[in-house]
Amino acid sequence: MASDPPAQAGPADSAIDSVSVLSEDSRRRMFAFIRRARRAVTRDEAAASVGISRKLAAFHLDKLVDAGLLRARYETPGGTRKVGRQPKVYEPTDAQITVSIPDRRHELLADLLLDAVLTERAGENARQAAMRAAQERGRQVGEAARRETRPGRLGPERGLTTCERLLDQYGYEPVRETPTRLRLRNCPFHPLAAKAPELVCGMNHAFLSGYLDGLDVNGVRAALAPEPGECCVRLGPGEGEAATDETPGGPSSSSAPGTGC
Repeated sequence: MASDPPAQAGPADSAIDSVSVLSEDSRRRMFAFIRRARRAVTRDEAAASVGISRKLAAFHLDKLVDAGLLRARYETPGGTRKVGRQPKVYEPTDAQITVSIPDRRHELLADLLLDAVLTERAGENARQAAMRAAQERGRQVGEAARRETRPGRLGPERGLTTCERLLDQYGYEPVRETPTRLRLRNCPFHPLAAKAPELVCGMNHAFLSGYLDGLDVNGVRAALAPEPGECCVRLGPGEGEAATDETPGGPSSSSAPGTGC
């Protein structure tokens, strides 16, 4: 029996790993020194900046490289060629570290709103443009995932399994309630969703609906089903299929947005 592939670390896990690397004092101070230098720095310079040996500095610098915070190459400082091996130098990468527990994706929401402003069409109001932009982005993400994974025909169960991977990366904390129903335990857009539930929950719903369309999942739809402290959207059976696995007393897809975020 084939086993599922091992789970890959998401952006939040990588950010936590990077922060843990910077918890060591000498390492953190060297990283700050290299960022301020605005040029490639040698091991000797990095070691001198915190008063440790060159060998110990090399250990810490390589940890920062492994974490994706620095990049290393061989170069002669000042560009002067000398006999022998060029020294190893270090400089910052473009990595930005943001850690939020639970995960928040305010940058995605801001990007969607920017798209809406820049592409607003004649006859659209701001809210309609925002919903359209969110649905189009979701469809693009779904189509890209389909091209990458080539999953073939996706019914409800396999479709939701595919959805889980992306939704986990986006911070939704998906939980499989039944084989054909997925609950999203975290709202990546909180607390903004609480301030403007009709707009933010509507965009979230449009984004996830577009994603299902782009991924071409059959028999599954995104429904507004807010629960306290969770995402306002649930993924489950489409019209005419709900009776097969409805949970008695479960959340209704006709609930108004905003009560869960």
